[in-house]
Amino acid sequence: MAMFVHLTAAANAPRIRRAGIRADSRGQDGARGLYCFPVLPSYTLTHQWLRELARFGPKGSLVAVHVRLDDAQEVLTGHYRDRAGSAQQSVSAAEAVRRIGALADPRGWEVFLPRAVGTREVHRIRAVPQVAGWRYVPNAHGTRPCTCFGCRIRGEYGGRRLRERHPHPLDGPPPPVPVLLARIRAAGPPDVSGDPGDPGNAGDPAELRAVLHWFGMRRRGPVDDLAPLAAHPDPGVRAELVWAVGSWSTPGTAELLDRLAEDPHPDVRAAVEAVRDR
Repeated sequence: MAMFVHLTAAANAPRIRRAGIRADSRGQDGARGLYCFPVLPSYTLTHQWLRELARFGPKGSLVAVHVRLDDAQEVLTGHYRDRAGSAQQSVSAAEAVRRIGALADPRGWEVFLPRAVGTREVHRIRAVPQVAGWRYVPNAHGTRPCTCFGCRIRGEYGGRRLRERHPHPLDGPPPPVPVLLARIRAAGPPDVSGDPGDPGNAGDPAELRAVLHWFGMRRRGPVDDLAPLAAHPDPGVRAELVWAVGSWSTPGTAELLDRLAEDPHPDVRAAVEAVRDR
């Protein structure tokens, strides 16, 4: 029998004792199951994923669930980077333990079980120190974290201070709202005729798209001040407006998106559909 450890929120422990582990995760090619890692002689390597999972998981501490699987159980194993390229290999549970145990550096490797785990397969549940493992990527310690919009996590502890100390040239932190609104006014008055196809007296499209890029990094914003841009003759500006306000919780955002959903340009309508699906 092969022994693996599955890391999950401590709040899930009573349910796991009662009904096992649900197949809530998505693996390679959309398969449903759960992620785990072999129990190795090194405690640190066995629990290497703890700090990284804590960045994205629910609030509270994590626990280690030890799972005993039949040696012939088929699992997927490989480095986490192989998941996107569908390069993880299907092997038996015993072979997965052997392969990972033989690696000089197994950090970043994972095992995916394509099914749920029953209560009889749960060996034990125990508390673990919350500081084991790596964050971001293996060997990230000593390397300055990336502060681009794609890498950073909203609400992460110390995230704003990190972005203020090491601002990204393209992704912030964004300038204050009054500064952005002043840039919109300086770009030229938007076309408020209500006809997006009329060139009118519109502001500079490149500058307006740049300003809207910064507005898209905020959770709330001045919807009323940006609403006139929905009549801008450049469809790129109107589409960028959709992406800027699409995730805002400010009152009036839904009404502005309803207006843009009837835009004559297909790119603008597609942007509205995309942000609503997201």
